Amino acid sequence: MINEEDDLTDARLLRKKAEEKLKENQKKITSTATKSDVERLVHELQVHQIELEMQNEELRQANERAEAALKKYTMMYDLAPMGYFTLDINGRICELNFTGAEILGDRRFSLIGSNFKLFVSEETLPTFNHFLSAVYMGTSKESCEVMIGSDDKHLCRAYMEAIVTGEKSKCLVSVVDITAFKK
Repeated sequence: MINEEDDLTDARLLRKKAEEKLKENQKKITSTATKSDVERLVHELQVHQIELEMQNEELRQANERAEAALKKYTMMYDLAPMGYFTLDINGRICELNFTGAEILGDRRFSLIGSNFKLFVSEETLPTFNHFLSAVYMGTSKESCEVMIGSDDKHLCRAYMEAIVTGEKSKCLVSVVDITAFKK
């Protein structure tokens, strides 16, 4: 049978044993510690506390800089006057901004995962296909003009430029509606 004194699963008993050990350790330390040892430990703790406060301030400032950069990125990308898209090698839309969604005539989040080719007119689809394959075969920026939109009645003439990212599996595409320029 387990002795009640040795049963450390009981929280009250465990705490009692821990307090007894702490008292024993404190007696040993206080009897051997000198005033200078205590002052040195207090000094070390104060220095460590100041170091932590300084690190906390650096983290706070870094967080503020990151939030400012995110706000700037969001404004530059999401609210840009031209459409931005990230397409995979098959033309699937991975990311897009609000202007890109407006050009395609749908909500932004419903377009993610759609194939961009579905929005290119039949007569300019060969041009787009050649453009997309040239982007993925080369390392330089490619461009083309196509007709895009949600249906044949709402097509706009678009100038597109694209380049493959470092991942080689996605390309960044900018799209500008040039319909008004062509009239």
